[in-house]
Amino acid sequence: MHRVVITGAGTINALGHDVPATIAAFAAGTGGIGALDIPDVDRLSIRVAGQVRDWTASEHFDLRGLSLYDRMTQFALWSARQAVAQSGLVFDEALGLRAGVILGTAVGGLGTIDDSYRAVYAEGKNRVHPLTVPRLMASAGVSHISMTYGLRGPAFSVSTACASSNHAMGLAFQMVRAGASPVMLTGGAEAMLTFGGLKAWEGLRVMAADACRPFSADRSGMVQGEGAAVFVFENHDHARARGAEILAEVVGFAMCSDSHDIVMPSVDGAVRAMRGALSDARLDPGQVDYINAHGTGTKANDVNESTAIRAVFGDAPPLVSSTKAAHGHIIGGTGAVEMLACLMALRDGVIAPTLGYRKPDPDCLLDVVPNTARRADVTVAMTNAFAFGGLNAVLVLRRM
Repeated sequence: MHRVVITGAGTINALGHDVPATIAAFAAGTGGIGALDIPDVDRLSIRVAGQVRDWTASEHFDLRGLSLYDRMTQFALWSARQAVAQSGLVFDEALGLRAGVILGTAVGGLGTIDDSYRAVYAEGKNRVHPLTVPRLMASAGVSHISMTYGLRGPAFSVSTACASSNHAMGLAFQMVRAGASPVMLTGGAEAMLTFGGLKAWEGLRVMAADACRPFSADRSGMVQGEGAAVFVFENHDHARARGAEILAEVVGFAMCSDSHDIVMPSVDGAVRAMRGALSDARLDPGQVDYINAHGTGTKANDVNESTAIRAVFGDAPPLVSSTKAAHGHIIGGTGAVEMLACLMALRDGVIAPTLGYRKPDPDCLLDVVPNTARRADVTVAMTNAFAFGGLNAVLVLRRM
């Protein structure tokens, strides 16, 4: 079994267009949630989101790319570009044959889907863009990253709702650890801030009208976001041999299913996923210093997750925070963006705060680092993802 390290990271989200801007916002306690700016927003009852601002795709991609890339794919490619640049890797013939990419996305090219439906049903057109199918594919981001860098090893997308990124990163971790590939690009991307997408979410009645307040007694639901994050997972010896900077080590992963309910979370599933990840990492609960929680800001999730954390970690659990109050719930891409908060905790000793926290909830007995970032000595961090349908995925990282 090979050790697995992270040697590159890239992102775009409501907090910034790259990793330094995102980390700075986490540390400053700055939020990226604001008024939503999309067509027909006046027909929505939910009008706030963690939207990526000031993104001009034509500044980053040529005309051919613009014709092929849905907004989701643009975000994935931009994040991968940053991650590969930081890693310093050159995918020559030998490395390209074995390196691969796994990304998580819940839906794929929803902007393309929404635009096509609007053209056909609202505007009465009889034709859509000829590249509609390759633009909307959930695997489009994976394909374009693999073609951009010549990655001819394992390449596929994972769709497990809000756990998609964690599942993708967990599978990439297992592949590198098992020796199936020396390098995997992995993470997730989502761009669901469309009229049709948000109308569907409104129907679930889990959306907050103003702000996301995870674990606060007055929380009223989630706020959706968009964006991506991509990481370079690399065989430790391969990274050391080329003198690469190592951001952190990935040491554990577990996934499980609740087999319980399509929308209601299960304490048992969350407990089994966290315990499984610790077992895989060969760590005791007391060795974990920070948990990046799923923390959606809904009544059910936050109570269930708090109960599960205390079941695993006892009456003195580690510091916990949810960054969804800062960048929004990025659905299939959220676990990847949240991984950046774990890297900040491990490398900089700074815990990203849980923004919007106003009132303690007796059913959420955790130190959630409310509103202001906090200094802490973090050697081991855990990141949770508990998705609709009871699909759970937990990763554990260690400082190097």
